[in-house]
Amino acid sequence: MEKRDEDLKKAQMLDARARNISHNVRCTECGSQSIEDSQADVAILLRQLIRDEIGAGKTDKEIYSKLEDEFGETVLYAPKFDMQTAALWLTPVLIAGGTAAGLVYSKHRQRTNVHIMALDLVRGVSLTPKERVTILDVLIPPPPPPQGIASWLRRLLKPVVPLSP
Repeated sequence: MEKRDEDLKKAQMLDARARNISHNVRCTECGSQSIEDSQADVAILLRQLIRDEIGAGKTDKEIYSKLEDEFGETVLYAPKFDMQTAALWLTPVLIAGGTAAGLVYSKHRQRTNVHIMALDLVRGVSLTPKERVTILDVLIPPPPPPQGIASWLRRLLKPVVPLSP
Protein backbone atom coordinates (compact mmCIF):
# COMPACT_ATOMS: atom_id res chain seq x y z
CA MET A 1 0.00 0.00 0.00
CA GLU A 2 2.81 2.40 0.92
CA LYS A 3 4.68 1.53 -2.25
CA ARG A 4 1.59 2.35 -4.27
CA ASP A 5 1.24 5.70 -2.50
CA GLU A 6 4.91 6.45 -3.14
CA ASP A 7 4.53 5.55 -6.82
CA LEU A 8 1.45 7.75 -7.06
CA LYS A 9 3.26 10.70 -5.44
CA LYS A 10 6.26 10.17 -7.71
CA ALA A 11 4.00 10.11 -10.78
CA GLN A 12 2.24 13.29 -9.62
CA MET A 13 5.58 15.03 -9.11
CA LEU A 14 6.80 13.98 -12.55
CA ASP A 15 3.51 15.14 -14.08
CA ALA A 16 3.76 18.51 -12.30
CA ARG A 17 7.34 18.89 -13.51
CA ALA A 18 6.33 18.05 -17.08
CA ARG A 19 3.47 20.57 -16.93
CA ASN A 20 5.82 23.25 -15.59
CA ILE A 21 8.24 22.68 -18.46
CA SER A 22 5.37 22.56 -20.97
CA HIS A 23 4.09 25.97 -19.77
CA ASN A 24 7.49 27.49 -20.64
CA VAL A 25 7.65 26.05 -24.16
CA ARG A 26 5.91 27.78 -27.08
CA CYS A 27 3.88 25.72 -29.52
CA THR A 28 5.70 25.84 -32.84
CA GLU A 29 2.44 25.54 -34.76
CA CYS A 30 0.28 28.01 -32.80
CA GLY A 31 3.00 30.45 -31.80
CA SER A 32 0.87 32.20 -29.18
CA GLN A 33 0.17 29.27 -26.86
CA SER A 34 2.31 27.08 -24.70
CA ILE A 35 2.41 23.42 -25.60
CA GLU A 36 0.51 22.75 -22.37
CA ASP A 37 -2.46 24.83 -23.59
CA SER A 38 -2.31 23.84 -27.26
CA GLN A 39 -4.05 20.83 -28.80
CA ALA A 40 -2.00 20.88 -32.01
CA ASP A 41 -0.37 17.60 -33.03
CA VAL A 42 3.14 18.99 -32.58
CA ALA A 43 2.27 20.19 -29.06
CA ILE A 44 1.03 16.74 -28.11
CA LEU A 45 4.25 15.22 -29.46
CA LEU A 46 6.39 17.77 -27.58
CA ARG A 47 4.54 17.05 -24.32
CA GLN A 48 5.22 13.35 -24.83
CA LEU A 49 8.87 14.09 -25.62
CA ILE A 50 9.19 16.07 -22.38
CA ARG A 51 7.63 13.22 -20.37
CA ASP A 52 9.97 10.72 -22.03
CA GLU A 53 13.00 12.89 -21.23
CA ILE A 54 11.88 13.25 -17.61
CA GLY A 55 11.42 9.47 -17.45
CA ALA A 56 14.96 9.09 -18.79
CA GLY A 57 16.23 11.13 -15.83
CA LYS A 58 17.13 14.35 -17.64
CA THR A 59 17.16 17.66 -15.77
CA ASP A 60 14.96 20.60 -16.73
CA LYS A 61 17.97 22.45 -18.09
CA GLU A 62 18.91 19.50 -20.32
CA ILE A 63 15.34 19.27 -21.61
CA TYR A 64 15.22 23.02 -22.40
CA SER A 65 18.60 22.75 -24.14
CA LYS A 66 17.42 19.84 -26.25
CA LEU A 67 14.23 21.67 -27.27
CA GLU A 68 16.23 24.80 -28.06
CA ASP A 69 18.72 22.81 -30.16
CA GLU A 70 15.96 21.09 -32.14
CA PHE A 71 13.51 23.99 -32.57
CA GLY A 72 15.56 27.14 -32.02
CA GLU A 73 15.57 29.71 -29.23
CA THR A 74 12.09 31.00 -30.11
CA VAL A 75 10.52 27.80 -28.75
CA LEU A 76 11.25 29.04 -25.21
CA TYR A 77 9.08 31.80 -23.74
CA ALA A 78 11.97 33.29 -21.75
CA PRO A 79 14.93 33.84 -24.06
CA LYS A 80 18.42 33.82 -22.57
CA PHE A 81 20.16 37.10 -21.82
CA ASP A 82 22.99 37.49 -24.31
CA MET A 83 24.18 40.12 -26.77
CA GLN A 84 21.42 39.29 -29.27
CA THR A 85 18.60 39.64 -26.72
CA ALA A 86 20.11 42.49 -24.67
CA ALA A 87 17.92 45.06 -26.43
CA LEU A 88 14.83 42.98 -25.69
CA TRP A 89 15.63 42.81 -21.99
CA LEU A 90 17.02 46.35 -21.53
CA THR A 91 14.53 48.41 -23.59
CA PRO A 92 11.84 48.56 -20.85
CA VAL A 93 14.46 49.58 -18.29
CA LEU A 94 15.86 52.30 -20.58
CA ILE A 95 12.39 53.65 -21.40
CA ALA A 96 11.41 53.77 -17.73
CA GLY A 97 14.71 55.44 -16.81
CA GLY A 98 14.38 58.00 -19.61
CA THR A 99 10.81 58.79 -18.61
CA ALA A 100 11.80 59.20 -14.96
CA ALA A 101 14.74 61.44 -15.90
CA GLY A 102 12.47 63.57 -18.12
CA LEU A 103 9.92 63.98 -15.33
CA VAL A 104 12.60 64.93 -12.81
CA TYR A 105 14.13 67.44 -15.26
CA SER A 106 10.77 69.06 -16.06
CA LYS A 107 9.95 69.31 -12.33
CA HIS A 108 13.35 70.90 -11.74
CA ARG A 109 12.76 73.42 -14.53
CA GLN A 110 9.38 74.33 -13.07
CA ARG A 111 10.92 75.04 -9.69
CA THR A 112 13.82 77.09 -11.05
CA ASN A 113 11.98 79.01 -13.74
CA VAL A 114 13.13 82.65 -13.42
CA HIS A 115 9.76 83.98 -14.54
CA ILE A 116 7.92 82.12 -11.80
CA MET A 117 10.43 83.22 -9.16
CA ALA A 118 10.10 86.87 -10.31
CA LEU A 119 6.30 86.62 -10.25
CA ASP A 120 6.46 85.31 -6.69
CA LEU A 121 8.56 88.33 -5.70
CA VAL A 122 6.21 90.77 -7.45
CA ARG A 123 3.13 89.34 -5.75
CA GLY A 124 4.33 90.59 -2.37
CA VAL A 125 4.95 94.17 -3.54
CA SER A 126 2.17 96.75 -3.70
CA LEU A 127 1.90 98.01 -7.29
CA THR A 128 -0.54 100.15 -9.18
CA PRO A 129 -2.76 98.20 -11.58
CA LYS A 130 -0.89 99.64 -14.58
CA GLU A 131 2.51 98.64 -13.13
CA ARG A 132 1.20 95.17 -12.33
CA VAL A 133 -0.06 94.67 -15.92
CA THR A 134 3.24 95.90 -17.36
CA ILE A 135 5.34 93.66 -15.13
CA LEU A 136 3.14 90.63 -15.80
CA ASP A 137 3.40 91.27 -19.56
CA VAL A 138 7.19 91.31 -19.25
CA LEU A 139 7.56 88.39 -16.85
CA ILE A 140 5.01 85.89 -18.14
CA PRO A 141 6.70 83.86 -20.89
CA PRO A 142 4.96 83.54 -24.23
CA PRO A 143 3.04 80.31 -24.79
CA PRO A 144 5.04 77.54 -26.41
CA PRO A 145 4.57 77.11 -30.14
CA PRO A 146 1.90 74.58 -31.07
CA GLN A 147 3.18 71.06 -31.47
CA GLY A 148 1.92 68.83 -34.21
CA ILE A 149 2.15 68.04 -37.88
CA ALA A 150 0.11 71.06 -39.02
CA SER A 151 2.32 73.58 -37.17
CA TRP A 152 5.45 71.81 -38.39
CA LEU A 153 4.24 72.01 -41.98
CA ARG A 154 3.36 75.72 -41.55
CA ARG A 155 6.86 76.47 -40.30
CA LEU A 156 8.40 74.40 -43.09
CA LEU A 157 6.36 76.09 -45.81
CA LYS A 158 6.71 79.60 -44.35
CA PRO A 159 8.48 81.85 -46.92
CA VAL A 160 12.04 82.70 -45.98
CA VAL A 161 12.75 86.44 -45.86
CA PRO A 162 16.35 87.18 -46.90
CA LEU A 163 18.34 89.39 -44.57
CA SER A 164 19.31 92.74 -46.06
CA PRO A 165 23.09 93.34 -46.34
